[in-house]
Amino acid sequence: MTGGWVPSERELERRAARRRQRVRSVAIATTVTLIVFVGLGVVLVSSPGWPRVHRLFFNGFHARESFDGILKGFWINVKLFLICEPVILALALAVALSRGTRSAWMVPVRIIAVIYTDLFRGVPTILLVVLFAFGMPALQLQGIPDSPLFWAGVALVLSYGAYVAEVFRAGIDSIHPSQISSASALGLSRGQAMRYVVVPQAVRRVIPPLLNDFVSLQKDTALVSAAGVFDALFTAKDYGAYNFNYTPLVVVAGFFVVMTVPLARGTDWLQRRWMERERAGAL
Repeated sequence: MTGGWVPSERELERRAARRRQRVRSVAIATTVTLIVFVGLGVVLVSSPGWPRVHRLFFNGFHARESFDGILKGFWINVKLFLICEPVILALALAVALSRGTRSAWMVPVRIIAVIYTDLFRGVPTILLVVLFAFGMPALQLQGIPDSPLFWAGVALVLSYGAYVAEVFRAGIDSIHPSQISSASALGLSRGQAMRYVVVPQAVRRVIPPLLNDFVSLQKDTALVSAAGVFDALFTAKDYGAYNFNYTPLVVVAGFFVVMTVPLARGTDWLQRRWMERERAGAL
């Protein structure tokens, strides 16, 4: 027996046609994109007020002068994000499980969880940051830090914890009740069924929306500047106030874009992968 399958001339023609179509599509997309962005750039730089905007927002001298201070402040934003994220996950999952409990003994806890999610989702995050950063230290509580940064972080945790709790609750509710029935048939209690069956499946399902929330959290760490914390944004505003130039704000925006874009692309990749797995499982 001779070699394997050899494509026919007709198949080779189809492949060549598909290849030409892909090249044509890429060429058209690239040309249109260049025309659009070049056109927008021309409109921008040819506008009457562009020299003034360039001087105030895109000044190379002030960008270099403010860069080191903004970088130092940005590390505060990054550390705050890394500390708040796991705390938010733990708090949100506890709240979501509390809202789903059926025990009569847990009714007060369930009521507190409902009040918490309704209250902290209803108050703007920046208002929570200001209230906690200036209000809680005024109580002079013993053994608790009175740093505005600490309480601003607490405000972010409580605010995002309420939102993420609803994401977890939606994931738990999406698991079919037959999963709990099957676990009960195997001798597992409801608590064990939630721990070993429901919660692992729910967490996998809500990973993409959770990542979206944490992309938002990374940006919202800049809200601590409202409490006078010298993060990246406050440093930029402080520099701008003394030098009458807004270029440092653009530098801060660049820092956050560099941080959030990879997270956003990673979220998109996970969403596509999850959808592909769901489709494959449905076949």
